[in-house]
Amino acid sequence: MTEFQSRVLKLVSTIPVGNVTTYKELARALGRPRAHRAVANALAKNPHLVKIPCHRVVRSDGRIGGYKLGILQKARLLAAESVEVRNKKVDLARYMFHF
Repeated sequence: MTEFQSRVLKLVSTIPVGNVTTYKELARALGRPRAHRAVANALAKNPHLVKIPCHRVVRSDGRIGGYKLGILQKARLLAAESVEVRNKKVDLARYMFHF
């Protein structure tokens, strides 16, 4: 795992239950504002899905995006944390976490 990937996973671990952030916000917080795709690739390599909650990262338009176990499972995990998912989208005004 690269240093960047490790930094992404460490930062994702700080997102509180009941909140989401975006790939773009993570990239910005890491000092690489245009690296949102690299953030997504790092999350795809997450070896500890339970410990590192990458399901709390969504697209900038609120769509839930991809997930190693499928988007249905991602939506279920978010719902279990009281994040409402409607039409595969999250209300960022309500649930967004900023670093």
